[in-house]
Amino acid sequence: MADPLALGDRLSLIDLYDLGMPHRTGTYVLHEENLAIVETGPSPSVPRLLAGLKALRIDPADLRYIIVTHIHLDHAGGVGLLLQHCPNATVVVHPKGKRHLVDPSRLIAGAKAVYGAQFDALFAPIVPVPEERVIVKEDGETLALSAARTLTFYDTPGHANHHFSIYDSYSGGVFTGDTIGVFYPQLQEAGLTFCLPSTSPNQFDPEAMERSAARLEELRPERIYFGHFGMLDDPQEAFRQLRFWLPKFVTAGKEAVDRHSEAPVSELVKKVAHRLRNEIMAFLDDHGVPSSSSAHAAIELDLQVCAMGIIDYCQKQR
Repeated sequence: MADPLALGDRLSLIDLYDLGMPHRTGTYVLHEENLAIVETGPSPSVPRLLAGLKALRIDPADLRYIIVTHIHLDHAGGVGLLLQHCPNATVVVHPKGKRHLVDPSRLIAGAKAVYGAQFDALFAPIVPVPEERVIVKEDGETLALSAARTLTFYDTPGHANHHFSIYDSYSGGVFTGDTIGVFYPQLQEAGLTFCLPSTSPNQFDPEAMERSAARLEELRPERIYFGHFGMLDDPQEAFRQLRFWLPKFVTAGKEAVDRHSEAPVSELVKKVAHRLRNEIMAFLDDHGVPSSSSAHAAIELDLQVCAMGIIDYCQKQR
């Protein structure tokens, strides 16, 4: 297991090895008077999160805030389990996410519909969070972690309706969760900064995603802290790539639905994933990225789930 990564600005990043993959999902640690983390990952990653805190010489009892950008299980599924180790922590969540942390039954049912028989291995157990240990942050509200560091929360739908992004006054960066997509730091070894939209079901909305991205861009952030995965110190490139790839994702879905309107959803998802895979792999090949790159497996996995969200959105539009 890799040691936590020091990012500067009193920030650390713990690699959670989600799905057993490095550079997949991470927890950010904000080393302030009111100690806080952003994202927990799924429950199977909680032991790695606790090991990361130990490596940072942090007692979980000293943790004051557990912040989740949204309640998808790869970001917040481990909250209830982690909370059992953090007696003094309060969970901070989007207003539309609170009830699902307190009663995760619908969240579990939705994830099982997407992941099927893989659900237990990927996400179990999902532990309910006591309501008295949850606070919500409305759009524009703040949270002071110290005299030097205040977090401001922005409602940023598009990936999910229960999603906020968080501006950090100390670093000038934004914790974006999945709002502006997924960053593949593995490809920087090949000299390529590469991001893709995250369009998982069932609340994907490309127009809302574009508006949210524009709102975050207006903040002029100095860096982006992605849920998947890591820090990018060229925010404009992230926004540019979202605007490059998002229309391609939507077009692939619309054309599949228009041409094969009678096909089962599973077949439409395969067609969209196949088309996007071909486009992305051709793009990577043009930029000299070898097919053996460790990012390819992560991209393959993401495209399957992204294709489900694209088809769901396009069918709703029809």
